[in-house]
Amino acid sequence: MDICETHENTSKCSVNSMECFMVLSTQAQKISIATLCGLFGILCILENILVLYLIFSSPGTRRKPSYLFISSLAMADILASIIFVCSFVSFHVFKETDFSKEMFLLQLAGVTTSFSASLSSLLLTALDRYLSICRPSEYKLLMTRRRAWIALGVLWVTCATIASLPLLGWNCCTLNSTCSELFPFVDGSYLSSWICLTLLLLGCIVCAYARVLRRARQHVAYMQQHQAQGAKQQSSRLRMDVTLAKTLVMVLAVLVLCWSPVLVLMTYSIFSRLSAHLRRAFAFCSTLCLLNSMVNPIIYALRSKELSASLRVVFSQFRRQLKASEESPEAGSTHKSSVIET
Repeated sequence: MDICETHENTSKCSVNSMECFMVLSTQAQKISIATLCGLFGILCILENILVLYLIFSSPGTRRKPSYLFISSLAMADILASIIFVCSFVSFHVFKETDFSKEMFLLQLAGVTTSFSASLSSLLLTALDRYLSICRPSEYKLLMTRRRAWIALGVLWVTCATIASLPLLGWNCCTLNSTCSELFPFVDGSYLSSWICLTLLLLGCIVCAYARVLRRARQHVAYMQQHQAQGAKQQSSRLRMDVTLAKTLVMVLAVLVLCWSPVLVLMTYSIFSRLSAHLRRAFAFCSTLCLLNSMVNPIIYALRSKELSASLRVVFSQFRRQLKASEESPEAGSTHKSSVIET
């Protein structure tokens, strides 16, 4: 029997035992993981940088709390892509183990902070949409820029604190307990707590969006009945809130689909032993988290009218600059030939 198949060896805290967590056995598997991480990671970074640029380059979007929450989501996805790809590929593909336990837990804390902040930003966005649709008359008083920045500060500090707990001592080495089968040095009780917290966040987001969708349907029915009587400005605002709510529901659906396999395997590892095939499947399912971060900006560009308008302006400016750069050499050569003829 392979030494990595025994429960005792997966519980050891030495750096050498980390080889048991390197589940990619063939070159084809390593190339597949590296390709997926590279493709999803690069696209995710470029798309989210574009989202941040579109938000903060326009005074109309950067002043709105809802887009501040979306910018927090984009920043979290950028950090998650960078840290996850670098650490995941170096560990599973290049099998680098020349680092300490503290360094590995620090990398894991970075990944956990980023993905937790991404999920928490979606929760704040859901609450923002809930207040905007369900309490529109009080929205501007309840959701101010100052409160939005305070909420984002609390969000990031909380996520960073929870993610740093293994580094601060809540790990199987310090507690002399059984390590997780999926993550080196991670205590099983910490993994269970993080899964419960993640499921709680998902549950809160689902409840908030369920209320938002119900109110959105009521708004649509109201506008259809009072279209001739209602004010155009209020109807336009209601349509914008309904569209943004549907957009964020699409983001939530993608989030659940991408994270469900990972959460299911994590939960299964707590109650039962994982075979080598399931641990290998977990490695591939982890790349779905990058896919989620890559798809989010595409949904914003397709569904948000303000960001779509800003994107069209950017593309039109780029085309004009490109056209001007192509025409300038011809203009220069024409001017030069006229001087020679003279």
